[in-house]
Amino acid sequence: MSSSNDTSRPAVFATTQWTRVLAARGESPDARAALSELCEAYYRPVLAFIRSWTGDDDRARDLTHDFFSRLLGGKGVAGVDPQRGRFRSFLLGAAKHFLADVRDRELAARRGGQHEHVPLKPETDTSPGNDPLDPQTPRFEMEFDRQWALTILDRVLKALASEHEQAGKSRQFEVLKGWLTGDVEGRSQAAAAALLGMHEGAVKVAIHRLRRQFRELVKREIAQTLDDPAQVADELRYLLSILA
Repeated sequence: MSSSNDTSRPAVFATTQWTRVLAARGESPDARAALSELCEAYYRPVLAFIRSWTGDDDRARDLTHDFFSRLLGGKGVAGVDPQRGRFRSFLLGAAKHFLADVRDRELAARRGGQHEHVPLKPETDTSPGNDPLDPQTPRFEMEFDRQWALTILDRVLKALASEHEQAGKSRQFEVLKGWLTGDVEGRSQAAAAALLGMHEGAVKVAIHRLRRQFRELVKREIAQTLDDPAQVADELRYLLSILA
């Protein structure tokens, strides 16, 4: 995590810091800002998880909106302990509980409840052997984690792009970022040098520096979601394994 006097880089994924999450319990301007940023930062992983469960894009978006409204409405994070666990795990657990509640309410409605009774038929999704999808299913969790990893990488790439823009090196970043993402499309470093009007040796140095900056930013963003900095290496290995 950057020091307090490091102003050269914009805050990335800052909404996942435990202190901001705890602040989200209140009604102060900072708390409201934290809630808004939190929804933006973690919208995609939660949407992917819920979409895996519903199999329907429109319904998934509606449920994701409802999930964040409930989670961030006041008491959703009231019991969070910033000294325990990963925020990623907390958010996934909250999404599981939310979907389990949705499933239970829908089952109750179909079986009588306070809604219009819908008789069971062989083709309905409440027939034996065809129950609604279980939000505990591991493949849904894997999709959440994959989107979490992609979101971190996307946020870090945007931070690096912003840094290069401020330094007047946007063109250089656009040409060289493929060496971060693996999307070089057969382009050689010599070809990149020609595009940028640089010596090939200078391009090699620039790529090395860019990779180092990228690694450090990824570690910093991961650290913001943990209670113990010693866990960063494990989280980074897990992130890489998810994307492998």
